[in-house]
Amino acid sequence: MFRLPPQYPPLGTQVNAPPNFADYRTTGLRSPRRPLVLMPQRLGELTGPVFGEERVLPGDADLTKANGGEAQGQRIIVHGRVLDAGGTPVPGALLEVWQANAGGRYRHTGDNWPAPLDPHFDGVGRCVTDRDGNYTFTTVKPGAYPWRNHDNAWRPAHIHFSLFGTAFTQRLVTQMYFPDDPLFFQDPIYNAVPAQARHRMVSVFDYDATVADWALGFRFDIVLRGRDSTPFEDEDHDE
Repeated sequence: MFRLPPQYPPLGTQVNAPPNFADYRTTGLRSPRRPLVLMPQRLGELTGPVFGEERVLPGDADLTKANGGEAQGQRIIVHGRVLDAGGTPVPGALLEVWQANAGGRYRHTGDNWPAPLDPHFDGVGRCVTDRDGNYTFTTVKPGAYPWRNHDNAWRPAHIHFSLFGTAFTQRLVTQMYFPDDPLFFQDPIYNAVPAQARHRMVSVFDYDATVADWALGFRFDIVLRGRDSTPFEDEDHDE
């Protein structure tokens, strides 16, 4: 999570999902049962190295090409800005994304439902924001998938975002959804967020970012703090 120096205002935690949300069954096992113990951060934790621009290659932001081939599915351009309170751009932030393929399956040993694996889609990417806080990923639109949380449970299409600050202890995690998804009504992760803030997790179709005859465009701005803060996993609850 982003751990901020004392002079900064707190994150907009009023829009985050609670650590224990009954409809999201596994939070009952993963949420804290006892008061948390503050572990003061040492200088090494605050100033330790984070992958910077010199270690992130341009191709790392293109998820459509892997293992000598091209991924199957609807190509999309996902872009936006990382902003602080008041709309101040956040440069040099490391963004990592992971997602299911177009069939709704992750390249992970724990995901074995009978949807096809794409040999040319690993489902992971990363980039660093520029001086104006901009980022861009090229990927394919992920498919929905079953996840056994409740009867006939399906997760809406989504992309996971992880943002690192100036040290590995400064991290925020959120999810980006797609507009008008028909599965919003039964997704407890989406519905755990207070209703007034759910739209901040939903991308916007961006026709101007669409590449003719090649890819659709979606915009997703991420606001770290303040009144318009993007909902994140609770800072005391890592998934």
